[in-house]
Amino acid sequence: MQHVQTVFPSNFGDIPLADEHSTSRLRIEQKGIEFIPLAERYGSPRRLFTIWFSTNLTILCLTVGTLGISAGLSLKWTLLGLAIGNVLGTVLMAAHSAQGPHLGIPQMIQSRAQFGVLGASIPLLAVIASGVFYSAANGILIRDIVKLILPVSNAGAIIFFGTVTLIIAFVGYEMIHRIGFVLTRVSGIFFAVLAILLFVKAPVPTTALSTTLSSAPAFSLPLFMLVVTQATAWSLSSSPTVADYARYLPTSVTISQAFWYTALGNFLASLMLMALGAYMASSYADFSAHAGLSIAQLFGPFELLAALVILANLFQVNIMMLYSNYMATVTVVSGLRGMKQVRLATKFRIMAILMMMTTAIAIATQTVFDVYFSDLLAILVYTFTPWSAINLADYYVVNKGIYDIDQMFQLDGIYGRFRWRTLAVYALSIACQIPFMSLSFYVGPFARLIGADVAWAPGLLIPTVLYILVERAHSATRRVRTMPAILASPPGD
Repeated sequence: MQHVQTVFPSNFGDIPLADEHSTSRLRIEQKGIEFIPLAERYGSPRRLFTIWFSTNLTILCLTVGTLGISAGLSLKWTLLGLAIGNVLGTVLMAAHSAQGPHLGIPQMIQSRAQFGVLGASIPLLAVIASGVFYSAANGILIRDIVKLILPVSNAGAIIFFGTVTLIIAFVGYEMIHRIGFVLTRVSGIFFAVLAILLFVKAPVPTTALSTTLSSAPAFSLPLFMLVVTQATAWSLSSSPTVADYARYLPTSVTISQAFWYTALGNFLASLMLMALGAYMASSYADFSAHAGLSIAQLFGPFELLAALVILANLFQVNIMMLYSNYMATVTVVSGLRGMKQVRLATKFRIMAILMMMTTAIAIATQTVFDVYFSDLLAILVYTFTPWSAINLADYYVVNKGIYDIDQMFQLDGIYGRFRWRTLAVYALSIACQIPFMSLSFYVGPFARLIGADVAWAPGLLIPTVLYILVERAHSATRRVRTMPAILASPPGD
């Protein structure tokens, strides 16, 4: 792929690029939603591998792999569904990540080019909600691990987790990448040792495992598609925020470099952890409900050390979720108020409010986690897939990466307040998925007919085709309307 061009803010046009291999001092991040000046760009695309590899080495990712087994699908079909879902989700999220070095702004600010400065807030509501609920899921999963280390109650463990998350997320981008660099190595070793314990030490009941592997039930299309949807949702949920962690990279980083470093890091770690989760769920009846504690106990006398590694991994994921959720929230607020920058005090207040919401939800839903998390993953696919399709179609097909970044902060600029034709495509795309949806509280007629949830397919294809057709029709109409003025102008004008 060739590097694409864009229109940077006028006051940054002549600033030289920073050294690609330079690093930044660890301090509280001063930048937020604004464009990252070219002179302040730094780092290698290898950072994208470590951040997304380490992010997936968590018990939350591992828990996604357990959901198919818990629903009754055999191990071999669960593994195949996880592989397909991870490929689909990874390709989409990595394509979004490639926009970061080129544009130098948060992902959802760029979305204003498709939806309008205020219109981008509509899909952002789903992004904010998903960030809050995903973070709540982290708090529920980590509860038992925190209690293993500290003498606190269930609620106290979740509150502790949220407080530390808030403090580190406030420091920002550089801290997040450095944690990812360290955890790629520490967690990689940890889960390698875990695999050895499972396959060599074999603490799991061998009779249960042999039964699962040799007498797997017949193929179930509904359950198989559920696993594909859940695995797709895992990576797809990062799409609205993935470019946030690439926006400081130099513009010399190409689209292909950003794509492949992100894709390989995400796919390798997510598939390994989900497969491990499926394996363990097929061997332990109560593993899904107490995943973190079950893993730590496998390490015997090193149980506390294992608990600390698991805790560190989930802290990183939670920190990234709060950081990106803050970006999404500020994108909404700044659009309404025409802001280009946010003060640090405001940043802390917004993060604190988001974390309090997350903590309250985690405490309230901790006894019904399995159903709530399964439905959450499905709903994420329904809302994020059309947004992702529109954003990628605009970036790679319609505008080919050419944008005016200054105008993304102007309420009455070229992108407008609301781009109604895009919002109409988005709404129609979500509506078209309803007959294909399958949730614990609702099953669409087509999903009931075929016995499977395939809503992500129309959710991806319909908005892609519609958006390209609508934009090309609009461009053709605009050219026809301006043609008389062009013909009437004097030569040389």
